[in-house]
Formats: sequence, structure tokens, C-alpha cells
Amino acid sequence: MKPINFKDLMIFENDNYLIINKPPHISTLDDRTPDAKGLSIIRMAKKVYPDAQIAHRLDKETSGALAIAKNPEAYRNLAIQFEKRQVEKIYHAITTGIHDFEGVMVDLPIQPLPIGIVKIDRSNGKDATTIFTTKEVFKQNTLIECMPLTGRMHQIRIHLTCLNAPIVSDIQYGGKMLYLSEIKRGFNLKKYTEEQPLISRVALHAYTLAFKDLNEEVISATALYPKDINALLNQLRNNL
Repeated sequence: MKPINFKDLMIFENDNYLIINKPPHISTLDDRTPDAKGLSIIRMAKKVYPDAQIAHRLDKETSGALAIAKNPEAYRNLAIQFEKRQVEKIYHAITTGIHDFEGVMVDLPIQPLPIGIVKIDRSNGKDATTIFTTKEVFKQNTLIECMPLTGRMHQIRIHLTCLNAPIVSDIQYGGKMLYLSEIKRGFNLKKYTEEQPLISRVALHAYTLAFKDLNEEVISATALYPKDINALLNQLRNNL
């Protein structure tokens, strides 16, 4: 991975907050080991803003809008909004299968497991709600807008699986890798020694984020798709 200039990731900044377009394959926080030295968003942010704190997180593979507080008061303000479910979050996911969702709500409790994934557990799980709306339909895949009303680990991913719409490349929750030979008519796989998947990570992107600043003004930012999501969507659109 080539070096990343943290300031190049910024899509919004004021005295209290900055919002970045997080690249995939980078952890939001440091790994949970005492000697962790891998790249993380919080470590990059603190090099520029020593008081930076993150009130929410994106999975390592997930790209998109991530808010960072620049001072303790701003952090408390945003953390309270997340706790009260006042932050608006919209994600885009590319899923397997053709789905016609119009404000479909999934309200299923989620229980984390020790192995780093989650399961639906109606007895012991914590409440989790997500609303899904179809944005674009392709030959055998669908671009879906996802609005989580809660913020549980892997919430969107497992809720889509419950709708029989697992995210492309999300192996942990029933998704499959997608190959050009599966969507392109006349594609000759014999020409290739080993075909690579069209995207190498979970096809999930945090598209927009909105919350209130300390003065009650609304902060809203949209994170454009990264190259891998754009490339996948172009292939799906070109092979309808």
C-alpha cells in the first residue's frame, strides 16, 4: 500500500470536527495488541491533531464517511448523539441477487461472538434496526441503500443476510466473491490462469453522515465511492 496523506482523506473540516473518506483495508482504531504498530485512522489523525478522538468506527474493510472530533467537548457532543441514535448514517452495499426493497425494515437483535463475528439472538442479543431501499438493479446483483438506526457490530452485513441478500465478497455472512466470467457474456476464462474477483473486500461503503455541531448546526458530508467500488459498479452496469 502506498503512503497515505491523511489530509487528502478529508471531505469536511471545521474547528470541532473533521470527516474523512476512509479507505478500505485500514483499521479505524489500533489493533487490540499491546505492540500493535499497524496503520490505523486514529494514529494518522493524532499525528495531525493530537487531541483527536473517534466516536464511532467502520470495519477495516468498509470504506467511507468517518467523523473525528478535534477536542474533548466535540467528542462528548458526538458520542451523546450516537448514544441517543441522533446521527444519520447511510451506507451503500452491493449484494448478491436481485432485490426490490422499498423501506424494508429489519429489526433483529444481534449478539457478538468471541470469534469476531455476530449472530441473530432473539433471547440475548441487543436491539438492532436497519432500513433497506433498492438503488439500482443489475443482472444478478443489487445496489442497496442501508440506513442503520442502531450501531451494532456487523449490523448491516448480517441483516442483509437475513433478507437473503448477502453483500458481495462478505464470506463471513454468506456472501460470495464475484468474477467477471459470471456476469460477462462470452468471457473466456481459459485465457486466464487464475481469475481475480472483481472486488477483494466486503462491498460496503459509508456514503453519508450527518450530525449536529456544538452550536446545533447540522454537519453533513458525502463520501464518494473509492476506486474498487466504482470499478465493480462499472462492470455491473456494462454487463446488463
